[in-house]
Amino acid sequence: MTLEISRRAERIVQSEIRSMHIECERVKGINLSQGVCDTEVPVTVRRGAQQAIEDGINTYTRFDGLTELREAIARKMRTYNGITADPESEIIVSSGATGSFYSACMALLNPGDEVILFEPYYGYHVNTLLAVEAVPAYVRLHSPDWTFEPKELQAAITPRTKGILVNTPANPSGKVFTIKELEAIRDIAVERDLFVFTDEIYEYFLYDGRTHISPGALPGMADRTITISGYSKTFSITGWRIGYSVSDAKWAQMIGYLSDLVYVCAPAPLQKGVAQGIRELDEGYYRNLRAEYERKRALICDALTKAGLPPCVPQGAYYVLADAGHLPGATSKDKAMFILSQARVAGVPDEAFFHAPGDRAFVRFCFAKEDPELMEACRRLETLGSLA
Repeated sequence: MTLEISRRAERIVQSEIRSMHIECERVKGINLSQGVCDTEVPVTVRRGAQQAIEDGINTYTRFDGLTELREAIARKMRTYNGITADPESEIIVSSGATGSFYSACMALLNPGDEVILFEPYYGYHVNTLLAVEAVPAYVRLHSPDWTFEPKELQAAITPRTKGILVNTPANPSGKVFTIKELEAIRDIAVERDLFVFTDEIYEYFLYDGRTHISPGALPGMADRTITISGYSKTFSITGWRIGYSVSDAKWAQMIGYLSDLVYVCAPAPLQKGVAQGIRELDEGYYRNLRAEYERKRALICDALTKAGLPPCVPQGAYYVLADAGHLPGATSKDKAMFILSQARVAGVPDEAFFHAPGDRAFVRFCFAKEDPELMEACRRLETLGSLA
């Protein structure tokens, strides 16, 4: 017998986001490839975690998270998302939204089950499905507004389809699904008896007066929706790994058991910090967050326009896809590497977000940066305009 990696592992590839991060470090560039969100953490969140450490809250929590965090999430779900959830039986705190999705996939999907994603998609969604031996299927959104027709979703469904994944606001496109689109997804999911997995990690990053709509709040969706979110982005704590899922108790129990198997629990004192942030930060914090990121969006979209890289202006989240089609190179990876070599700014090629090449070549840039670094990145990108 020859020792080798598993057949499951052979299907997993390193994220292009990680790859470009490494390339950026090599040339000592500015990293706009990874959504690390290195802006300031709210004081009350920091203080809550620090006090928890001092108070001795440093051991395992219950598998589904601290009671006070689950109760805070339940209140937030009711007031912001329009979803009523029992904190004792329907909320599972896990290791980030990514951990929540992985636990849900392990609990609810069998090998060979198909799950439909809208592309451009977030690569970790695809690799998570592959890791549990599910099969990704795709519905392509149409730029620049990233729209789709219900008939396109219907056409992607087969007898093996088990679920649909909705990421709103979306990474990498910044798409915010409309009520009409979500109702179409709801109607199809109900008709075909499908799960709907949601990733709502960017739920507070909304622009131009848009509002967030949780698919699980729509009539007929409570029993079939696994609502996933977290505070990595909202509180700028991507390294804390505090995420959660909300679902009917009949699904949540097994999601929690499998989260416990893989992660045991999310870090205890950090759960306290997040709970304190949810309780104490008022609407003014979230209003300022939207305004601040809308300003950052304007900065980078203006720079990309001057660089000759037309942006698809995002409706939400904190990424922008720019059309790099005119740059040298046969692939978007070649074009992203050209940008890195010429401007020393790292973006992510669209191979990370599409399962097959399209008719345009996009590069994704993250604008969740402190102003000095973002403005320097914009200045560097603008120098590409002379090469257009």
